[in-house]
Amino acid sequence: MHGTCFNRVTFDPSIYNGKACIKNSQVPISTIVRKLASGSSAEQLLADNPYLEDKDILQALEYAAVCVTEIDRRRQGTDLT
Repeated sequence: MHGTCFNRVTFDPSIYNGKACIKNSQVPISTIVRKLASGSSAEQLLADNPYLEDKDILQALEYAAVCVTEIDRRRQGTDLT
């Protein structure tokens, strides 16, 4: 995806059916994004998930942004980078 390095994101078929998760945490990227969208703060996420780091949350958001860009690009048939 656009050459971005997601070194904190992993895909393991045995964890959430291979959904994108934060490495070594089993927290799906979608969960992080949904919690932030519903009003949770990054500080709350970190307190609730002590194995997460602030860099994990930032990378989850970047991953989600790249996914949305890719969906838009495919839908419009253009490169939106």
